Amino acid sequence: MRFPVLRLGPEEQADREGREGLPAGFEHGTCQILAVVAVTSDEARVVALSMPEAVEQDHHGRPSFRVGGKIFATLWSDDRMNVMLDEGGILTAVESASDGCEQVWWGRRLAAVGVTLSRVDPEFLRELLSDAWEEKASRRLNQ
Repeated sequence: MRFPVLRLGPEEQADREGREGLPAGFEHGTCQILAVVAVTSDEARVVALSMPEAVEQDHHGRPSFRVGGKIFATLWSDDRMNVMLDEGGILTAVESASDGCEQVWWGRRLAAVGVTLSRVDPEFLRELLSDAWEEKASRRLNQ
């Protein structure tokens, strides 16, 4: 789903170790990786900034993405983005992509979903960012 897809011949079923994570198109015997889907930090930045009125600003030395001054995501590292969803959105994201998402707590508050960019596909990240943007933008419009 969000990881390399392997097609293995019968003789290679037992010898899979070390094949996950190889570049698309890699072939070895009867094993071929059909797709590697991941997101780079540059691609994540482009997706975040594609939201209407989104801007990038520094947040304690890390890039943050905001609408109307409200943070909807932060680029924590080259492989990690924190997306500020409501509690239901965070729990849903973690449940649907547990290998690529985890809960982020701020004190006692469930504050964001931590997304490992190399383990999610671009459309999944776009959906998360869109939901977070919408939540922050609607708060701004209702004030």
